[in-house]
Amino acid sequence: MPDQNPQPIARVSHRSFHSLFTPFPTVCFTGALATDLIYWKTAEMMWADASAWLLAIGILFGILAAIAALVDLFARRISIEGPLTLYLACSAVILVLSVFNSLVHSRDAWTSVVPEGLILSSIVVIFILVAAWINWTLLYRRTAGVSHER
Repeated sequence: MPDQNPQPIARVSHRSFHSLFTPFPTVCFTGALATDLIYWKTAEMMWADASAWLLAIGILFGILAAIAALVDLFARRISIEGPLTLYLACSAVILVLSVFNSLVHSRDAWTSVVPEGLILSSIVVIFILVAAWINWTLLYRRTAGVSHER
């Protein structure tokens, strides 16, 4: 009979320092897409302003997450290979596209969001989903899951 109480093998100490900061840009950039879509449908300037603020806050926390990721890489002496390289590339693309998106959103009125800002926000969210999937597989293979051994 298999063990009824599987023991978790995940450890809190293996969590990276940058994972404290990554939820903020993820939420902000996803929120920017939502407010862009609302602005596209309503043409209320408040939503374009909200997008600009969300992008600015997301970029700030994205830079903090990048600095924390560098600290993690150098402090833990992690080798950058395989899926980790793809994750770091996706994260860099997200940050760079968001900076361009912020510049697009700094323009006036309708042209600040439709169509370039909306397209950039959509592409950023797609990259966020890809990076989240890669991060999940990295965490699952390294520390998450359960062990059915005693």
